[in-house]
Amino acid sequence: MIEISNEHHEYRLRKTLWKQYRDLYTGGAQFKAQAANYLLRRSREPMEVYQERLNRAFYENYIGSIVDWYAATLFRREPVISIEGGNENGRHFFNSFVEDCDLKGTSLTDFFRRQFQEALVCGVSYTLADFPRPEGRPLTRAEEEACGATRAYLVSYAADELINWSTNDRGEFDWVVLRTSQMRRQRLEDPEPTVETYWRYYDRETFRTYRSVGKAGLFGDVKDSGAIELVDQGVHALASQRRVPLFELKVSDGMWLMNKSAQLQLEHFNKSNALAWALTMGLFAMPVVYSEKEWNKIVGESYYIQLGPNDKFGWTEPEGHVYQIAAANLDRMKDEIYRVCYLISQAGPVTGDGRPVSGLAKQRDFAITQEVLRAFGDLVKDSMRRVLLSIEGARQDDLSISLSGLDEFDIGDFSSEIEDAQRLLALGMDSPTLRRQIFKKLAFKFLCDERQETKDTIAREIDEWMSREQR
Repeated sequence: MIEISNEHHEYRLRKTLWKQYRDLYTGGAQFKAQAANYLLRRSREPMEVYQERLNRAFYENYIGSIVDWYAATLFRREPVISIEGGNENGRHFFNSFVEDCDLKGTSLTDFFRRQFQEALVCGVSYTLADFPRPEGRPLTRAEEEACGATRAYLVSYAADELINWSTNDRGEFDWVVLRTSQMRRQRLEDPEPTVETYWRYYDRETFRTYRSVGKAGLFGDVKDSGAIELVDQGVHALASQRRVPLFELKVSDGMWLMNKSAQLQLEHFNKSNALAWALTMGLFAMPVVYSEKEWNKIVGESYYIQLGPNDKFGWTEPEGHVYQIAAANLDRMKDEIYRVCYLISQAGPVTGDGRPVSGLAKQRDFAITQEVLRAFGDLVKDSMRRVLLSIEGARQDDLSISLSGLDEFDIGDFSSEIEDAQRLLALGMDSPTLRRQIFKKLAFKFLCDERQETKDTIAREIDEWMSREQR
């Protein structure tokens, strides 16, 4: 039970980084509360001045908007999930599963949108496929259906909740340890809430759940942790497939947007606050006293400078005025944040020499963004496909499941897509399967917001219609 709390060395190296990235993504009050960790104190800067700068600190959150833009654009149209097979109970389950995949009313699309956002911020996100544990032991499939034991559901885990793991030569998990914490107040009369910490261990066949209850600290941390005890164990639902029921959605280093832009955001934060502080201080006149007598009075706002009659005082700055240089540098860093995130078309409307960019140049820039979006779409579809196929294998529904979509990001005229389909059909290719898939794709695209059950019914009706035509 002591070993269950051990942390992987890679986890220990990255957990501080993940916290910083979450602050940069969230911004707002969360970043403001942690501003002392990111606003650099100047050499020999008086503490009261630094504290005042902290109180005035602000954060221009570009990367948070970029991550949300990618998530919204990628899932502008829901992925098309095709379920084929004669098992009506299985088809009914997956239709309801797509609409509520976590037993909390979250659709599969919304669930993976959040997983994708987590992956862009922390580089990876995790999805656990689980099944309810029945009270007794069902003897037949009908009893399993009746008690809800076959109602699979998904649980999302953040990057910093997987604390320990082991993988084989193919990169597959041999075992994992997941740790989560929640603050609870058991009764209204309790003087303070408690923090319940759970460790969940999974290997290729079994699982174990541990719990510890401790007192909550001032900031929701664990002030006094209790003993770790084993509360549940058994065989998990994917034991027949001999695989750990945890699926990762991981982006490559080159497509980890937060990792590429975090240092730029921090540099922009410090320089923008330094410029704002200098401009603010320039608004308050500072008296200069020329006298050889002792002077101990404070005049003006709060400061003064005492100089002798023959003393001189001044400031040095680069040629071209430092404020203008700083403002130009901030604009360049903002553009660089967008550039490293493959969104140069949204960075600024002008070229390096100040001329507006042409419409063709904008299209070329956005073409690069579309290629990145398609790569993201392939990653998400692969993760969704692995989850759905594993659940289908555990349920043994004998169904065929395929995914498509997440590859079109322009809001175009639907009539142009119909014209393209008509031209393709006019080629006269003798392929009933091609015609069937074209009709399905058009129908699903036009009805992308309909329920999965409705889409499934339409797909079967198209199959029946095509079968009648072939006769």
